[in-house]
Amino acid sequence: MNKQEVYAFLDAKNIPHEITEHAAVYNMEELAQVTLPYPDRDAKNLFVRDDKRRNYYLITVRGNKRVNLKEFRRRQGTKPLTFASPEELQAILGLIPGAVTPFGLLNDSECRVHFYIDRDFWQGSGLIGVHPNDNTATVWLQAEDLVALLREHGTTVDIVELGEA
Repeated sequence: MNKQEVYAFLDAKNIPHEITEHAAVYNMEELAQVTLPYPDRDAKNLFVRDDKRRNYYLITVRGNKRVNLKEFRRRQGTKPLTFASPEELQAILGLIPGAVTPFGLLNDSECRVHFYIDRDFWQGSGLIGVHPNDNTATVWLQAEDLVALLREHGTTVDIVELGEA
């Protein structure tokens, strides 16, 4: 799915959402330079794999948090983790570096990627801001709606405590 297809998918599913178009951003520092309506609700996404390239994980936390992969591994009982390559990102999620997003999981036809999302997104408004498979926009929607869409697709989703501010 490209950006327009993500928008059409959300409309077809009657998922309330808001779109903020912006210049392309490739990391959280660049995103911090963009004026966003809900800057405290933006997501940081890490696409990682185990050392045998058998298991892939997408980890999503609030933008101001850091994820310790050793701690994540210990808590989730995974093998040693490292960042997946740009080639793996493209082959599995159809994304480029800088555009990693939970919406990319809709491109994972085999549902190979296990999705971990920080419970923090359910605090307050429940909003989450993620790219629509393109780093030139942010889509704001309820975290529970995002999780429901991904589970309906067949993605394994765990809502857990992640990261440190």
